[in-house]
Amino acid sequence: MDPVLILVAVAVLALIVLLVIRGNRNRSTALSDAQADARAAIDRLAGQVNNLVGSNDAARQALADAGERYTAAGAQVGGANTPAQARLAKQTALEGLYYARAARVAMDMDPGPPIPELDGQRTAGSVSEDRTVDVDGRALTASPSPSDRTPNYYPGGVVAGRPVPAGWYSEPWWKPALVAGAWGMGSYLLFSSMFVGMAGVGPAVLADPGVDGAADAGADGGGDFGSDGGGFGDFGGGDFGGGDFGGF
Repeated sequence: MDPVLILVAVAVLALIVLLVIRGNRNRSTALSDAQADARAAIDRLAGQVNNLVGSNDAARQALADAGERYTAAGAQVGGANTPAQARLAKQTALEGLYYARAARVAMDMDPGPPIPELDGQRTAGSVSEDRTVDVDGRALTASPSPSDRTPNYYPGGVVAGRPVPAGWYSEPWWKPALVAGAWGMGSYLLFSSMFVGMAGVGPAVLADPGVDGAADAGADGGGDFGSDGGGFGDFGGGDFGGGDFGGF
């Protein structure tokens, strides 16, 4: 065989090996960086979860939700094999930080430093007025502030493809969709009754999921928090799985 061809073949093989090694190193570095970023958010959340004690129902519920996100984020980052999975863990931790901040607000404490925006949060908007609506014979209340009537907080984001505004609610009616990854047939009635005409919510909140593309409206890169990582499986069944809230 021609010595020149041998040298060319060896050079090409060496270049391929070098590119593969470099690609693996870059992927490993990207994963490590994403995991470190997620762990920084998880550590920040740990400080809130471990040092706050709820003094009222709204604060206790928000702290319970923050603790669930802390546990889920830890499991997600530990099992992350890609940067995208590590970023999901960070999103879960950031969601937990919003719950912790809500608990501080419910206890009339300083809310603390700003928290990075969640995926889909801007599109969803926030509850800007007190409102009570009747859905399937049950009164549901939304408010921008915590109270005995509205002890359940949601930080805003996309649940099963539909934006849910940040705010305080009488019931955690979004949790069945968070677990199942889909909304029930009555969801459009719920959204159109509760949020129609409310200045603080985004227009995508009122989109009819029956219209092509409406379920993805305003997702702006967001996703269903926790649905990919399985962190919130403890909402399934019982109170939130199909029974009282299954109509949504």
